Amino acid sequence: MTTPRYTTLAQGLPATVPFVGPEAQERARGRAFAARLGANENVFGPSPRALQAMRDALDAIWCYGDPESHDLRQALARHHDVTPEQITIGEGIDGLLGALVRLLIEPGDGVVTSDGAYPTFNYHVAGFGGVLHKVPYRDDAEDPEALVARAAETGAKLVYLANPDNPMGSWVTGQTIARAIDSLPEGTLLVLDEAYIECAPAAAALPLPHDDPRVIRMRTFSKAYGMAGQRIGYALGHPELIQAFNKVRNHFGVNRLGQAGALAALDDADWLARVQDQIADARTRIATIARDNGLVPLPSATNFVAIDCGADGAFAKAVLDALIDLGIFVRMPFVAPQNRCIRVSCGTPADLDAFAAALPKALATARG
Repeated sequence: MTTPRYTTLAQGLPATVPFVGPEAQERARGRAFAARLGANENVFGPSPRALQAMRDALDAIWCYGDPESHDLRQALARHHDVTPEQITIGEGIDGLLGALVRLLIEPGDGVVTSDGAYPTFNYHVAGFGGVLHKVPYRDDAEDPEALVARAAETGAKLVYLANPDNPMGSWVTGQTIARAIDSLPEGTLLVLDEAYIECAPAAAALPLPHDDPRVIRMRTFSKAYGMAGQRIGYALGHPELIQAFNKVRNHFGVNRLGQAGALAALDDADWLARVQDQIADARTRIATIARDNGLVPLPSATNFVAIDCGADGAFAKAVLDALIDLGIFVRMPFVAPQNRCIRVSCGTPADLDAFAAALPKALATARG
């Protein structure tokens, strides 16, 4: 039989995805989840203005979206007090990470990340033949100094750092990151994933100009803005780097409805503030549920809470499996010692009622 002539690199890659989605798990279970608390989605939803803008755009859905995302880039430039030349739009942060790795990483090039950090970045690096060098978390948080030191040891082209962090929900100050950037090797770029920055304290923001050539910042409308299904992300950086994205990006990857919705969401600060309050309330409720069951919630600056189950990864996995069996979709970190935790996304009061009812049963099952 004739077969495609796959690249040598592709032939050596596993046919895997970074995450198994809740839909796939529901198909395997044969029934829907009662509470979807594993994907860090914003169940409180997007601004009503964003929803209306997307409805209004439906009549023109026969048109391609603007490949330059001109209006959205202009609005984001005003929002961040930068020039449009410092902004590129992509299919969520995941799409932007893929484009950045394609721009900079060739087979054998070194890349530094934390062991157990956001796996989609690793997926892109592997897909272009890069070599991952990992450092451990320190006290369940990213360690900027160790990441930069590892880059100096390996000559890495990229250093990936999420602040706030997924999967732990922890954060470091922007000043801490700025000090680490001062030690970056020449030619090394810091990839600062700020997907959860709207959920974090103001001190988490990086106090450097957005055109600093040593760093590229990535933001999203998926989390606090509640538009995960539309896949709208953007990167802020030096104009020369941002311009280079035009060489490799999917120019029609950002759809028309998403651009309209993001524009309206950005303009509704009141709704964002309301959602931020709901996220904070949900974090408090999740922490209370954890403590009521003798578990330890970790401090979080995101829209989820990591809960220390008090034992090892095998026990946490047993708790997770039992919750899944009870219809509660949650996830957990992949790497020890962080895998002693489960990770619970902020949900509605009804979602968290279901989690509160299921958790003691799951713990009893895990304890056998």
